[in-house]
Amino acid sequence: MYYQKPKNRFNGRKRTYNNADYKRFSPRGGAHESKLKGADINIFIRKATNFTPTEEEVASEKQFSDFNLVTPLVANIANKGYEVPTPIQSRAIGPILDGRDVIGLASTGTGKTGAFLIPLINKIFRDKLITGSKPHKAIVIVPTRELAAQIIDEFKSLSVGMRMFSALVIGGANIRRQVQDVRRDPDIIVATPGRLKDLIEHRAIYLNDFDCFVLDEVDLMVDIGFIEDVKYFISLLPQNRQSLFFSATISTKVEGLLHSFVRNPMTVSLKKQDTSENVNQDIIKIIPNKKVDQLHDLLIQDGFDKVLIFGKTKHGIEKLNKELNFRGFRSGAIHGNKSQGARQRMLQSFKREELQILLATDVASRGLDIPDVTHVINYDLPQTYEDYIHRIGRTGRAGKLGTALTFVD
Repeated sequence: MYYQKPKNRFNGRKRTYNNADYKRFSPRGGAHESKLKGADINIFIRKATNFTPTEEEVASEKQFSDFNLVTPLVANIANKGYEVPTPIQSRAIGPILDGRDVIGLASTGTGKTGAFLIPLINKIFRDKLITGSKPHKAIVIVPTRELAAQIIDEFKSLSVGMRMFSALVIGGANIRRQVQDVRRDPDIIVATPGRLKDLIEHRAIYLNDFDCFVLDEVDLMVDIGFIEDVKYFISLLPQNRQSLFFSATISTKVEGLLHSFVRNPMTVSLKKQDTSENVNQDIIKIIPNKKVDQLHDLLIQDGFDKVLIFGKTKHGIEKLNKELNFRGFRSGAIHGNKSQGARQRMLQSFKREELQILLATDVASRGLDIPDVTHVINYDLPQTYEDYIHRIGRTGRAGKLGTALTFVD
């Protein structure tokens, strides 16, 4: 049973918000105005939903059969239930197979991981086990541990039965075990910048040994302070290489990295809009001193089956999680003070729907593919428009409908 407040406050019933509390947004409609460091949250929502498709964006797409992929990979793609490539996959896989450097710009949840893993697996397998030539080796650099672990899982599921091996190089895990893993000569390494730098300095990894490099979610790596590390990695890369660059946005700082990383690249841009059209974006007007109670009222409504709640600070998220646990909700939290093992266990419990609610700081806003999230709730306002986009991109994925709610004063 859920914890209930006194009946004179909740009366034991689910509450329906009136227009003073809960306003639905449409791209053309107005609503309560709230400032976000000078930016109007209403503008965020309208900016995220208004778009006009270009002729290129409505062009016909390819099929997986058009790429002449090796048979085991085709079988693994089918076993994962992928029937047709996503638009970013349709346009990026061919050039990557041809050895081109690629810049991929696409909204979150569009299949960017498959866009580079599928051709890399095909190239490595073909050279390693079919042609007998010197095999390709790839390294993928990403900003967060969770995204790195997710890419490793995707690699393993796409390479079943293909005798290919990977290594996960991230902070918060045993470095000795990781050194052992990379010395087994894996076909692909997925790494976060801090731990990769550690292993380079320990002479456990030599970037000259690799000829395929992927920088994924580059805008976030720059935002959270990894720009100097990424510049350092680029300085160590061999001249003869294939470079793949994936990002949701390209800022001035990112442009500098881009020009030093890729050569004669092909750009694949699918930024027809910043968020999926499957995400309904709403706001909740905060009633003074009743914010947690308002959240409680929402979470007991029908349809709030798998809810991701974002907060601003680690302390605030932990405090809110304890309050929801006290009220009887099945909730958990992930943030920077949690060990990597604890964060992964919590994510897996949420994915398996053992938890109804996962609370997180922005560590979970980028790249994580958690199926069937019904609602994203911005309990605390995001710091930037980009943070807002990546948070709400955790719902409305794979063609399913989702809802994003933002609490505003």
